[in-house]
Amino acid sequence: MAANHLEQLIAEWYEYRGYFIRRNVKVGKRPRGGWEAELDIVAFHPDQKHLIHIEPSLDADSWARREERYKRKFEAGRNYIPGLFKGLELPDTLEQVAVFVFAATTNRTELAGGKIILLPDLLQEILSTLETQSIFKNMVDEQKPLLRTLQFVAEYRHRLFQTT
Repeated sequence: MAANHLEQLIAEWYEYRGYFIRRNVKVGKRPRGGWEAELDIVAFHPDQKHLIHIEPSLDADSWARREERYKRKFEAGRNYIPGLFKGLELPDTLEQVAVFVFAATTNRTELAGGKIILLPDLLQEILSTLETQSIFKNMVDEQKPLLRTLQFVAEYRHRLFQTT
């Protein structure tokens, strides 16, 4: 399954920040074929000893349906992620995050034991960081095209959105 643009952006963002990334990892091979689950993004930062499992979604499902789906995904993550980075010393704690583009106005901060992040909040975090990284001195590398595009937006957004 090809990654969507939101998965791509998140993977680029975490890699840019020094994480080792695993994407679209099938886990829990079934004896008769198929897999228990697919984990969208698993990231590990060796210096910070931070391990995170991220499941982005473009869905507009109900919270009840999301709870059901993410419960399965996050449980699979807790079961199988410790074996994904063989040879690396992983922390005992695993952060799990659901990133949503569409979410009804709510005060929800958690889903199925994981944290909820809304896309506008993630974009604000990315742009706030990138606006401190001048394209003239510290351009995002070409292997991260979505993040590089956002760096240009961060650099020029004040000029672009000026009113005269």
